[in-house]
Amino acid sequence: MIDRIISELGPWNWMVLGFILLVMEIIAPGVFMLWIGIAALIIGAVSLLIWDASFWTWQIQVLAFLMLSLVSAYVGKKLVGGRHDPTDQPLLNRRGEQMIGKMATLSEPIKNGRGRIKLGDTLWRVSGPDLPVGTQVRVTGAADTDLELTVEAV
Repeated sequence: MIDRIISELGPWNWMVLGFILLVMEIIAPGVFMLWIGIAALIIGAVSLLIWDASFWTWQIQVLAFLMLSLVSAYVGKKLVGGRHDPTDQPLLNRRGEQMIGKMATLSEPIKNGRGRIKLGDTLWRVSGPDLPVGTQVRVTGAADTDLELTVEAV
């Protein structure tokens, strides 16, 4: 059945598959189907050139497509994924880490290791030694997972 379908469509089956994958990449971008679509288009172009060759069976075409998909995904990862440009704002999306070193006054006492401070317009949960309300503290750390700051008395 597969042999009949592939022979009826000829080399265009790979072109159609490649364009379908590229359209799917446009609809649901993730830069993954792009590389597989490019591999299908390359196999389609090769098929146009050597379609009548006796060794170019559908099994060889599928194997070539699978190998080319892996190679193109690897090359694409190196081209696109290898970009880690240094930024002038390394803590841009790390609000807790931006608070390290800042001074604040406890707005709620630290009892059993937990309390609250107000920094800017935000009330932050803090952990540290038990301290009364009004104590000046310095932020010494931040836990990203639960948005909690670590403080110590000044």
